[in-house]
Amino acid sequence: MILGIDPGLANLGWAVMRDEKLVEYGCIETKAGEKSEDRLDYIFRKLEELIDRYKVGEVVMESLYFAKNAKSAIKVAEVMGVIKVCAKKNGVRVYEYTPLQIKTALTGYGRASKDQVEDMVKRLLDRDEPIRPDHASDAVAVAMTRIRYA
Repeated sequence: MILGIDPGLANLGWAVMRDEKLVEYGCIETKAGEKSEDRLDYIFRKLEELIDRYKVGEVVMESLYFAKNAKSAIKVAEVMGVIKVCAKKNGVRVYEYTPLQIKTALTGYGRASKDQVEDMVKRLLDRDEPIRPDHASDAVAVAMTRIRYA
């Protein structure tokens, strides 16, 4: 089982896939008013539950790319650290893919729009409707990238 993750502090998208089949997806949400250490701990615990529940063998996440807002980038980097520590503690390998790799793997074009990637996820999974929320759809795209690169 692969756990795809779209890292974020307020909204962390996740998707579990077996081969090319989507098993489950969702979003881990934290509240802006809480202390960051409490939010990060909550994310850790929820990820650990997902790893255990679905017997995850690999965690895959979108790597951090240049952000205009440094404050936001730091928060995402902290979440990525939590993801890596959680995976390590649970004996799970971690892989990262850049937005360019994800777009190329799913659409064949590294400058594809977010809508084009979302449309390909929908098509590849033979779904009538796109996956919502967007963070979960992004997590599915990351997991699908791992399947295509593995």
